[in-house]
Amino acid sequence: MQKPEDIKITYTTKADPAVLDAFHGAYDAALAAIRAEFGREYPLMIGGEELRSDAAPIVDVSPIDTSVVIGRFQAATAAHVDQAVKAAKAAQRTWGRVPWLERCTILRRAAQLIRQHKFELAALMSLEVGKSRMEAMGDAEESADLIDYYCQQQEDAEGFIKRMNKITPVETNTSVLRPYGVFACIAPFNFPLALSCGMSSAALIAGNTVVYKPAEDAGLTGWKLYQLYIQAGVPAGAFNFLTGVGEDMGDALWQHPQVDGVVFTGSKQVGMRIFRGFSSRWVKPVLMELGGKNPAVVMDTADLDAAAEGVAKSAWGLQNQKCSACSRVYVHKDVAAAFTEKLLAKTRQLSMGDPSERDVNYGPVISEQAVRKYEAAVARAREEGEVLTGGARLSGGVFDKGHFLAPTVVKAPLGSSLFTEEFFAPFLAIGEIESLDQALAEANKVEYGLTAGIFSGKPEELERYFDEVEAGVVYANKRTGATTGAWPGAQPFCGWKGSGGSGKGGCGPYYVAQFMREQTRTLIVEE
Repeated sequence: MQKPEDIKITYTTKADPAVLDAFHGAYDAALAAIRAEFGREYPLMIGGEELRSDAAPIVDVSPIDTSVVIGRFQAATAAHVDQAVKAAKAAQRTWGRVPWLERCTILRRAAQLIRQHKFELAALMSLEVGKSRMEAMGDAEESADLIDYYCQQQEDAEGFIKRMNKITPVETNTSVLRPYGVFACIAPFNFPLALSCGMSSAALIAGNTVVYKPAEDAGLTGWKLYQLYIQAGVPAGAFNFLTGVGEDMGDALWQHPQVDGVVFTGSKQVGMRIFRGFSSRWVKPVLMELGGKNPAVVMDTADLDAAAEGVAKSAWGLQNQKCSACSRVYVHKDVAAAFTEKLLAKTRQLSMGDPSERDVNYGPVISEQAVRKYEAAVARAREEGEVLTGGARLSGGVFDKGHFLAPTVVKAPLGSSLFTEEFFAPFLAIGEIESLDQALAEANKVEYGLTAGIFSGKPEELERYFDEVEAGVVYANKRTGATTGAWPGAQPFCGWKGSGGSGKGGCGPYYVAQFMREQTRTLIVEE
């Protein structure tokens, strides 16, 4: 029998229930341990120094039960931001000169520490952001794998130091990728560890220092990451922990003149504002992943059981609060009724409630703001289409304590705005199509281009979909998630159009190099 720590959970894991008994036992113990920490106050960490703010604290509550205070966090001011950026700038002079192999050794140590603490981290994410056990453990495992994968990129490229050709006999030419300096790392709530790890570790491995702002709704997960980095040997000042309120503190961070680059995951609206405002005197790097409105296409030759399962998993995982979540389905008219019936059956089979419990796979949305957005979408759906299931706030028992919403499936005409606007809530629109031509036209008409999926029994349709759909991550016939489930080193996570910035995504082979700039070194040695 496997030990709990040896069971690896990804977003597509299907483990033997008997094997998972030990996993759930360890998870229960971790939940008890993490709950014992709740309610504490946490400082800012700047240059290794604990600091506090005079502003009212950020009270981080559980979306499962809003009476449960996860922790109280400082609301950093512009003065704190200035202090943190200057600390990072000073630390970068030393960190950037640490041999690249030594930096990788330190970060690999951080990855191993994450694996050692993965039950505690996963349990925290269940309670802090409402992830089911499997989703939360996948987040923790991905975090460690991201760090190792990015270290491997640096190692395979031998530090991105490459000997170039000679033009004359007396010269030696070398291309060296060097760090930019200080990166602002602004993370979202939905993958509070994996995205924080992926963005920050790539910056650190490349020799940059980081000022890190976790999401307001995930402060304790961010604090745990800070502690693990420092324990692994990342020096004080190389990674600084700042909590703050929305744009007040976030704007001060990315607008600071000594910030050399920004890595950001969040909304398109905020990302584009950063992109437009960040560079003034010269162009500076902004690496972004900005959400999606991800389509799945179900053709008349599809395996409808696989399609229904794949769409349901992508739509209802983390209550559709994933950038990669399936939020619209285009189904061939000849199989629309049969597919819809199967999808509704899958949706009604969800086990809803406290997602930290063993058999619950559908929990709350993150906040009351998310509830309001959902309610607006449902109101529009009643005007523009037909609500097939859901459409209301859940009530009774545990549902009265948090932000619980019924998973909602809507049938709508293709011209409806329900197919183009991102809601980031448990809401799925279905439209009928007559051909792959029409499906591609509908899939591509939105401003986003993150993930996409297709179910078809015709190889020529799959190939054409790969070639013509405007998305950076494309899946065909994926029962374990029609548009979701990317993993480091397997599926690079690159957004096109309004879903990304650089054209080279996280989880992929070109990510770390984007945190560096090239310098050519020519050395002349004459006899």
